[in-house]
Amino acid sequence: MLSQYRTVYSGGEAEIIEKKSRFIATVKPVKSEEEAIAFIESLKKKYWNATHNCSAYVIGEHFQVQRCSDDGEPSGTAGKPMLDVLLGEQIHDTVVVVTRYFGGTLLGTGGLVRAYQSSTKAGLEASVVITKTHGHKVCIQTDYTGPGKIQYILGQRGITILNTEYTDKVDLEVLLPEEIVKQIMAEITEGTNGQAVMEIVEECYFANVNGEMIVFDE
Repeated sequence: MLSQYRTVYSGGEAEIIEKKSRFIATVKPVKSEEEAIAFIESLKKKYWNATHNCSAYVIGEHFQVQRCSDDGEPSGTAGKPMLDVLLGEQIHDTVVVVTRYFGGTLLGTGGLVRAYQSSTKAGLEASVVITKTHGHKVCIQTDYTGPGKIQYILGQRGITILNTEYTDKVDLEVLLPEEIVKQIMAEITEGTNGQAVMEIVEECYFANVNGEMIVFDE
């Protein structure tokens, strides 16, 4: 299991113009090849009158599934350059379709490669790309003397407290990256003189999405 990986949280759309040809890139996060294929087919129906609907997608933590299509463009000038962008940016579980409306001027092999790569990059820039971190949701319970020290320890690592509840005790819920879980728990135990009780609630992936910490089920 990867400690971190990049993926698209929400897809986007972008358009560029090259010598009067329109290139429309549409990006979507996907979890399976079937989902990617269905999305490609839906774009072909949406842009049924386009000259080409080229595509590329990558599925899996280790890019186990990689597919691309030139959809009638000269071999190697569209799908492969698009796929190269996804792999180069280390983007997982994502499909992109670049729709072309021919503008009357031939771009040549090099021009097509650049146009499809630029379109794909523009599509990714229009999307919300996140880095998912593998770790654990941890519940920390302490008396009222503990929160200040715990907050200091977490703040030193840039770790955000998800939730805090005050009853006769103080319960804090945090997300800790896998590689520092034991170390942070040891530091909290020492910092609170053993007064803090910690429980790993669940294993998960999490990411910062527009300033908000989101937990993913996978």
